[in-house]
Amino acid sequence: MKKIFKQTLLFAALAAIAGGAAAQITSTPHNLSSGGTGANHVTGTTAETGTTQICVFCHTPHGADTTAPAPLWNKALPAGADFKTYDDIKSSTIDGKILAVGSVSLACLSCHDGTQAMDNIINAPGSGGLTTGGGVNGLNYTWTTGGSVSTTGQLTGVAALGDGSKDLSNDHPIGIQYCGGGVTGAADAVTANCADLDFRTTELRTKSINGQQAFWVDLGTAANQRDKGDIILYTRDFGTAGTPAVGPSVECASCHDPHSSKTTTSSDVNFMRVTTAGSAICLACHVK
Repeated sequence: MKKIFKQTLLFAALAAIAGGAAAQITSTPHNLSSGGTGANHVTGTTAETGTTQICVFCHTPHGADTTAPAPLWNKALPAGADFKTYDDIKSSTIDGKILAVGSVSLACLSCHDGTQAMDNIINAPGSGGLTTGGGVNGLNYTWTTGGSVSTTGQLTGVAALGDGSKDLSNDHPIGIQYCGGGVTGAADAVTANCADLDFRTTELRTKSINGQQAFWVDLGTAANQRDKGDIILYTRDFGTAGTPAVGPSVECASCHDPHSSKTTTSSDVNFMRVTTAGSAICLACHVK
């Protein structure tokens, strides 16, 4: 009886965890399914006109894009070299090297560049839903009206960065070295020689995870452990030919958590890892 009771408690705990995880994405604008309540979601409720699956718009358990920098990605990626980046404005305040668009940001832009339909996915929901791998046209779902989406499923407005023109020069730089590239270190030790550039360094952490050096700005609930409340810095190679220089890179998902719609105030912005109240998200990195 005790064994059965313990198993029941375990199953209840697992169910609570699963339910909590599902509640995050379910209640966000990234729920594009027919059960979504955000500005953009499919309106049909049958197998032919819609889907209740939430994760399918980004992920698939089998046959994913093997070049994607995000797990089990279910969309075709845009060409990173096609984007106009922040360094094209030739700002005198840019201290770090900016790479061509890549890393996890490329996965974000497979929807948010405004050129590919949100329901243009490699594997459609349901059994036997293998598609052609993702061109511009989607699955011809009917979308909610009044949201930031075209009738054919491409994002429009501010959600479509560059409004379909792939111009990111008026957006926060991505693929840029954190604090101008003055960060070195290996394993669990980090040296940051960039305090004079007004970047936070005392909260900067690095650790070897699965044999790869990872960086983050430690602001989350677990000290010295990377979690969803931290500013995640993505490891990229800023070196020259034959001279690698692995370092922390600021990407879209450094500030944004695509699975959680954190709102600590009524005026907060969706998907921020740190609240925008008091510009906390900006001051998490920049010392001003």
